[in-house]
Amino acid sequence: MKLTVEGMTCGHCVRTVTYALQALDANASVSVDLPGKTVLVQGDIRAADAIQALAAQGYDVVATDEAVAVVPTESAGQCCGSCKAA
Repeated sequence: MKLTVEGMTCGHCVRTVTYALQALDANASVSVDLPGKTVLVQGDIRAADAIQALAAQGYDVVATDEAVAVVPTESAGQCCGSCKAA
């Protein structure tokens, strides 16, 4: 599945997204394109579950290859904060 993920800005965001998705399926292949704001996931993960897991981490997400609604978050447009903590 292909997801569009708003708010990813740094390597910490990439790790956060990857870990959140692999928590749903430890064997899932997760490929993050930070500049393109996309995540490709191959594994036993439903789009709705992936969106919910990433929304819980503070990201706005939409499955771009499946008809699934965007899940808005309170921190829309913000990264995880790790890169701004310095």
